[in-house]
Amino acid sequence: MSTDFGFETEGLAVAAAFPSSIKDRTILITGVNRKGIGYTTAESFASQSPKTLILAGRSVEKLQECIDDLKRASPNLTSVDYRPLQVDLSSQASVRSAAQQVLSWTDIPTIDMVINNAGIMNIPTRTITPDGLELTMATNHVGHFLLTNLLLPKLIAAAAAAAEASPIRIINLASMGVNVSGVRFSDSTYEKPASELKSTPDEYPNIAMMRAFDLPVDDSTTYFPTIAYGASKTAAVLFSVALNDKLYAKYGILSFAVNPGEIRTELGRNTEPQMLASMMAKAEALGMKWKTQQQGCSTTVRAAVDPSLDLPAEDGMGVFMSDCEPKPAPGYATKKELARKLWDVSEAWTGEKFEW
Repeated sequence: MSTDFGFETEGLAVAAAFPSSIKDRTILITGVNRKGIGYTTAESFASQSPKTLILAGRSVEKLQECIDDLKRASPNLTSVDYRPLQVDLSSQASVRSAAQQVLSWTDIPTIDMVINNAGIMNIPTRTITPDGLELTMATNHVGHFLLTNLLLPKLIAAAAAAAEASPIRIINLASMGVNVSGVRFSDSTYEKPASELKSTPDEYPNIAMMRAFDLPVDDSTTYFPTIAYGASKTAAVLFSVALNDKLYAKYGILSFAVNPGEIRTELGRNTEPQMLASMMAKAEALGMKWKTQQQGCSTTVRAAVDPSLDLPAEDGMGVFMSDCEPKPAPGYATKKELARKLWDVSEAWTGEKFEW
């Protein structure tokens, strides 16, 4: 079986290499809309005859558009059960409602894979949700933390019934934003200037890196969209570290965090246009290359379906993937003590205690 995957690999090619990991299985994907990689992730899985694809997003109309297009793209795959699931990940009430709906589907007793793909980026001003959380972290991490944990009984049931080579996986979408900032545990609502975080280097943002991309930040900066985004993507990696610690030995469930690469999607819609143009010009000058949407979902698909992927090393190597391969990540994104801290803080943020 070829696993010669890399930057240009498409999700469809990865799915075709592992058909038995997908056929007759149930997969949930968040953040599915026609203009993003949630759609091409679904498209890749759909090509190999899963039993059920649960497509989650904020807009029922956009979810139905995706389902209609997926059916048109694969008219012979009439056996796939597509289920739309409306959820606003920034709202814990919405997440609880969506989870309850999935748990009530008695005809779907198990879920084999959860792909936490949804995300927002570059919210221009500091925004606090009704749950008291900074909006980017609330959407990109806390909503997924809550949804995943509420649905874990169905993943555990899948693990109990799965054949040895059938992966049960939780995939969290990270990005190269992990290099921008650790999770700001001591100042989660961004009220302190960066200079006050120098004594806690795992929380101090990478000011020099951002300035290299012409971003207007310095040690006086409190909230800045790129910092909040980076922290939320670091949380995605730490969430995978914690999930592996809690689930692998007992249930065989694995989690990976993936960087899809730079793709032209709606993710950057909140970015101030001039700043986005300047940042992208600098990135391209430094060698950044764009991926297509199909290329952008390939790392997600491999992380979800390749049974040869194993438990990441104690130092965290292997938990973060990019271009379909394990890649190093900053220590503040892979340290087990920080993963445990994030889990505890996330439980406090959601008012839940999850013991697995």
